[in-house]
Amino acid sequence: MEVFSTTTMSSTSRTSPWMDSRIWSKLPHRLVDRVLSFLPPPSFFLARSVCKRWYSLLFSDSFLEMHLHLSTNLHWFIFFKNKKTSTNTHHYIKHQNPSLQTLQGFILDPHENTWYKISFTLIPTGFSPVASSGGLLCFSSDDAGPKYLILYNPLSKSLTQLPPTSNPRLCPTIGLTVSHTALSVVIAGDDLISPFAVKNLTTESFHVDGGGFYSLWNTTCPLPRLCSFESGRMVFVDGKFYSMNYSPFSILSYELSSNEWCKIQAPMRRFLRSPSLIECRGRLVLVAAVEKSKLNVPKSVRMWGLQGCGRTWVEIERMPPAVYVQFTEAESGRGFECIGNGDFIVITIRGSDDLLLFDFYRKVWNWVARCPFLGEDGGFFNGFAFEPRLATPAIGLLDPSSFSFQGFNGE
Repeated sequence: MEVFSTTTMSSTSRTSPWMDSRIWSKLPHRLVDRVLSFLPPPSFFLARSVCKRWYSLLFSDSFLEMHLHLSTNLHWFIFFKNKKTSTNTHHYIKHQNPSLQTLQGFILDPHENTWYKISFTLIPTGFSPVASSGGLLCFSSDDAGPKYLILYNPLSKSLTQLPPTSNPRLCPTIGLTVSHTALSVVIAGDDLISPFAVKNLTTESFHVDGGGFYSLWNTTCPLPRLCSFESGRMVFVDGKFYSMNYSPFSILSYELSSNEWCKIQAPMRRFLRSPSLIECRGRLVLVAAVEKSKLNVPKSVRMWGLQGCGRTWVEIERMPPAVYVQFTEAESGRGFECIGNGDFIVITIRGSDDLLLFDFYRKVWNWVARCPFLGEDGGFFNGFAFEPRLATPAIGLLDPSSFSFQGFNGE
């Protein structure tokens, strides 16, 4: 991880702020490990260069377990630039001889307004990021046909392949949820039923949990009638995946436990522009521009929260007029997307590297400092909520020996 932040230390005062090295050397390893487990990821990776033992902590099960219990959940964001895709997906899956791409990720720490850059050298050409959860990023094959998925932890550099989907698809909508004891992936829509027609017809899901339950894409269900996925995104909140439906706007809800879809009417659906569904502070929030011709309903960007009944919406926030004027000038009708994580909501403008950050707790709007790692032609095309984790225990539930299909593990 490349860190874009430097600290300049002033001249040492008479009373040194650093602990005497003779004290450090006498501390029990268990106590030192406990202190290190509280470090945020950038500081931890810098600390690994101190000695061989600290370097090896990333591979210590006992340290990683302590880190998972003691570390604070960080609500960050990760963004990607446009990339050229090529066809070699199936060659990688079958022969394990990938043509690697230099995909770059740009991580924003909204608390410190700091950027980091990270390289995804292990991700093969022909895969694109589609979802994120629990410290993992999900990459999907770009080619039409059965979708191959890769789960990747960018901090530990651990990479896991999932078996291909049962149905061939073009550009489906994909959702991911990861906890310490379970992992679920849902793929919906864009069934490739013929070379000349792509329809939104079915859903298939992959699930594994600590109880030993496996569902390898054999849990399927039909989609509601007249549904139209376009965003390609799902949001997971309280046991359900949510995705935007278009023409007209509505929300599609998929419940994992019952394996059923339902439709929820969107607020002011005839007057919405660029609607996005996000998870914020444990609830589902719809963010959209409202453009209604009547003068008594001013144009604005608004947020609605889904109520506990799961059917009604209540407006919870509205962009201040002064901020809205700046935003509309920067956006210029190009459209925008939103990402939520913790107390923060980021609004990205299509084809631009401008980011508008809203702190839901402090009720403050700020433009984010431009990412210093972008070139002159920089522009974000995809962003996700990201919780950096040194380890993802759910990956250990994926036993490749349980995946019986042609093409996996070089077969």
